[in-house]
Amino acid sequence: MLTLAEQCLERAKSFIGKMRKAASPTKISHRRVLSDGSGELSPFLPPQVFQRLQTVKSKDISKKELTPIEQASRLNQKLKANYEARLARLTPDQVYQKTSLTLSLQRQMMENLIIAKARQDALQRKMEERRLRLQEEANRRFAASGAVTAEEQEQRTLYTNVLEYEQDHEWPKLWKANIKENPDNLTLVSHLVSNLLSQSEHPVVKLLRKHQYRIYNRLYPIVSKGLPKSPAQPLRSSSSTHNLLHSGGARAWCCAALLGTHLRLSCFSQGVRSGTEVLEVFFLKGKQIRNQLLSLCLLSFECLNTASYKDLCLAGIEEAFFTPLWSALVALFRKVNTEREQAFETSMKLYHDASPGDVGVPLKLFPQDPDMQGSYPYESAVQELKLLVKDYCPQKKLECIVRTLRLICACAEEYRCLHEVDSSPRTAAIGADDLLPILSFVALQCQCPQLVSECAALEEFIHEGYLIGEEGYCLTSMQSALAYVESLHTGGAHQSVDMFI
Repeated sequence: MLTLAEQCLERAKSFIGKMRKAASPTKISHRRVLSDGSGELSPFLPPQVFQRLQTVKSKDISKKELTPIEQASRLNQKLKANYEARLARLTPDQVYQKTSLTLSLQRQMMENLIIAKARQDALQRKMEERRLRLQEEANRRFAASGAVTAEEQEQRTLYTNVLEYEQDHEWPKLWKANIKENPDNLTLVSHLVSNLLSQSEHPVVKLLRKHQYRIYNRLYPIVSKGLPKSPAQPLRSSSSTHNLLHSGGARAWCCAALLGTHLRLSCFSQGVRSGTEVLEVFFLKGKQIRNQLLSLCLLSFECLNTASYKDLCLAGIEEAFFTPLWSALVALFRKVNTEREQAFETSMKLYHDASPGDVGVPLKLFPQDPDMQGSYPYESAVQELKLLVKDYCPQKKLECIVRTLRLICACAEEYRCLHEVDSSPRTAAIGADDLLPILSFVALQCQCPQLVSECAALEEFIHEGYLIGEEGYCLTSMQSALAYVESLHTGGAHQSVDMFI
């Protein structure tokens, strides 16, 4: 009888252990990649660690409730601890009492598990019924006349997940009511978007993390390993920079800067060609991902579906999405643009002590005595542009370029006043033809070839809405100035630009 009771107890222990193992999440082991196989340290985390790190960064203050099986397992652990404590107090003569305690423990543990299993089955049926009801609501919301596409079905599934989340959490309702009472409070909307993106269990954040992981998983094999450098031939600019400028004189200036330059992908290494293919995929998927995230965010909070609120929502999504990925994205752009950066660096070394006049800046737009205006002309603009590589959000980088050009205009106005007696601001101090040589000088003084890849990445990943108006003009001007700097070391571009001064 005693042997039978002990066997039953062991089976109960084994059953509890299996249930506990099934209920607990699988642990992801931390491993640090010290080398990419060539003996060099890799600056990028493995995709599994990257995914875990992003999940940890999402601060979801809601506590996950235990399932009935998990609750029963914890209760049985307490029963087992009490049982072992009582056994320890028994004397060798109390064998029959030990048998009774063992059988009682077995009965209680099995009853707890059976009851918990029944409760969990009932809960799952209830959750399934709720999900079917919410799916019907989503289908009515997105009713289609024809066959449902895969994208439409995914949208319905995501919206169902949003409805389920809102059934289990109170904070979305509170925020919606708060914004309804304060419709013109942009600060409140910014706080809502920030709070939304900090909830790791919200469908918007889950979708964002899923896309981040997929992209990083594709990037990691390329950027974590050193690729062979392409031949150091004079490569300056992609063909997309030929039609960037607006005014005729500025366009002629840019054409002179790009004289004799062309992109030779045939001389790229196999690794760089692979990087180019990956970038093409990102360019196609990037807009889709951004639109999908924005659409789901607006479905979650319909109160944000206004022009001004959409901009705030999009800005928050882009910052959350791109910040962890930007270093790897720029690393890929730098591999693809290796020859352009080499050309920029060569010009940078040749013109490290050049004056603004050496790159085509009119004499009236820079001081002849450097001591009067600091260590070198346009120093404030140079210091501002150097900050661009320290940001990890495309929109913030674009704002940095805008501030740089504004500082250039302010400095140019100040320098013009030094040369002219009548310095009343009748017209702007500089036009497009003057701006580009100054911006080229500022880029040279930055001593940062990475600007080439940074601006190429911005051109691809900035939302189209930001490329209209001042922001688009500033980025266009920056791209053209970088293209000119790339061509400086050949000598041909510098001689040609003299014709336009």
